[in-house]
Amino acid sequence: MTQLHLLSGGAAKGLVTELQSRFFADTNCTVAGTYGAVGLMKDRLLAGEPCDVLILTQALIDQLTASGAVLAGSAHALGLVKTGVAVKTGESAPKVDTPEALKSVLQAASGIYFPDPEKATAGIHFMSVLRQLGLDEALASRLRVFPNGATAMAAMAESSEKGLVGCTQVTEILYTPGVQLIDVLPKQFELATTYTAAVCSKSEHPQAAAELIRLLTSASAAELRRKGGFE
Repeated sequence: MTQLHLLSGGAAKGLVTELQSRFFADTNCTVAGTYGAVGLMKDRLLAGEPCDVLILTQALIDQLTASGAVLAGSAHALGLVKTGVAVKTGESAPKVDTPEALKSVLQAASGIYFPDPEKATAGIHFMSVLRQLGLDEALASRLRVFPNGATAMAAMAESSEKGLVGCTQVTEILYTPGVQLIDVLPKQFELATTYTAAVCSKSEHPQAAAELIRLLTSASAAELRRKGGFE
């Protein structure tokens, strides 16, 4: 039985998980996925970790293609993912559609959950938003940082504390039980990231890797992508 090694940004975890059984039925291949901040996944690839399929931002895939770490011509976009704001399931959904409304919600939050502000796309961006709102120092004691958006949302869901707010990519919010997406960031702070899958140059199973990418980007998976937050 063939096993593919996948290194992926957290944004694609839900989609890959949903399609793994179909991929196995079609190909008799399993997928061993590692998910995290895109910068960390790139670092792991370059450090020599086994990888057949890579799912990162389009910009990073372009860099890795240019350096020869990714097979030229193998990249296909999964779609565009926006960054959103979440609360725990069942709690009121405040307005965050303007910078002023978002600032008010963050100031009232008992804790703010988000991904790594140095390695994760959404975390880097959200820290910039906090600075622009003048909240990075004022709310420092309430900032709760996690390796990626999925772990941030899972921790928020498990917390018994009320009044929590999370910010990460909408895919990671939609696939996490116990949290709910209330809106994307205001237009002035919008972050829309294209995620792309590609075959690693050192893949031991390039054909199977290409088959997985075909499934993830296929018309038959379009509704799953849409429901999961890919545009």
